[in-house]
Amino acid sequence: MYDPLAIALAAIATLAVVLVSSLKGTGWEPTADISDEVLEKRAAAVPETDFPEPGNRAIGGGGGGGAIPAGGDGEGGELEEGGAASAGPADIPEDEVEYFEVEFLKEGETIELANNETILDQGEEHGWDLPYACRQGQCVSCAGHITDGPSEDYIEHDNQQMLDDSELDDGYTLTCVAYPRDSFSIETGEAP
Repeated sequence: MYDPLAIALAAIATLAVVLVSSLKGTGWEPTADISDEVLEKRAAAVPETDFPEPGNRAIGGGGGGGAIPAGGDGEGGELEEGGAASAGPADIPEDEVEYFEVEFLKEGETIELANNETILDQGEEHGWDLPYACRQGQCVSCAGHITDGPSEDYIEHDNQQMLDDSELDDGYTLTCVAYPRDSFSIETGEAP
């Protein structure tokens, strides 16, 4: 019924075609990897920031963005010729620095804080991983609650932009821009 010689010749011919085409190749070349080039172009298009990390450490998954206001109400903005920047708590001369006992309730420890560094920076220097996002007082990721009374009785904010007067009266503070000026107790990671 079937001719074995014809089947053998067909099999040999098929194997020969497969062998020749595999030796010759298809001529297909993979496309060049451009991922590094794309990443470099994207990085060049994104402006540099002073943020130490993305907002992934913030309470609630990230800090809310906010516009930085221009100097319209006599605050911020560009200096007039010959003008000097106003001195803030960070500019206190070393011989005038004062220290206050601050109890960190969640951390279960009381430490001495200087009035020329923020609560957040000094807590981190002490080895704690305190929440923050922008470090500019423009979000509430670093918020804390001073349990002893209105926050402005115990700290001085340097350009916080998110808490209103009632929240400050309730004892809330932004640890990234808050400088101690008295002893107090604080619950970190507590937002209004």
